[in-house]
Amino acid sequence: MLFESQIRDFKRLLPWNKTKKRKTDMRELMRQKLRIQSEADLQAWSEAVIERIEQLHCFRHARVVMFYYPVHHEVDLRPLLDKYKDEKTILLPVTHRDYIELRQYIGQANLKKGHYGIPTPQTGTYHGKPDLVIVPGLAFDKDLVRMGRGKGYYDKFLRKLGKVTKVGVCYDFQICDNVPWSWHDVRMDKVLTPSATYER
Repeated sequence: MLFESQIRDFKRLLPWNKTKKRKTDMRELMRQKLRIQSEADLQAWSEAVIERIEQLHCFRHARVVMFYYPVHHEVDLRPLLDKYKDEKTILLPVTHRDYIELRQYIGQANLKKGHYGIPTPQTGTYHGKPDLVIVPGLAFDKDLVRMGRGKGYYDKFLRKLGKVTKVGVCYDFQICDNVPWSWHDVRMDKVLTPSATYER
C-alpha cells in the first residue's frame, strides 16, 4: 500500500502536475515583482502601453472593444475608457462564479464594486461580440502564451467567444522565456509591453 506522501510524490512526476507547479511558482514570482515596483514607474509604463494600443490597426478600426478594470498593479488602461467611450462601444468584464459577463462602460459614475471588489458597470448585459479583446496577465512569453491568476475566467471566455483579436498587455519584466502552457490556455494574437510588440 502506498503512503499518502508517496502518492503526492508520484503525482508531482506527472506532466500536468509539473506544469501546475511551474505556474504556481511563476505566479508568485510575478506577484512579488509587481509589489516592489514604484507607482511612478507603473504609471509611466502604463502610458507607454496605451500609446502602443492606440497605434494598433486593429484598435483604430475596432467598433467594439473589451478592456478590463485594473487591479493588483495591472497595466492601467483607464484613460482609454473615457477617451473612446463616445466613439466606440467599450466593454468591461463582470466575473461571476464560473463565467464572464460583458457590460458596456458609459462612465466612472456608473461603476460599482462587484465580485473581488472590482468596479463594474451597472448597465445591462451586452449580448454582442467584441471586435477586439485587451487581456491582462501575470506573465506572457514571446510565443504569445498567457498566464493569468489561476481562476481560468479569460481562457473559458475566450474559447467560448471564438475568433476575435486578442491583445495581451503587461510590463516588460512580465515577459518570460517560457510560460507553462496547458491545453485549455488560449494564446494571444499580440502582446504589448511598454517597449515592444510581440505578434504571430
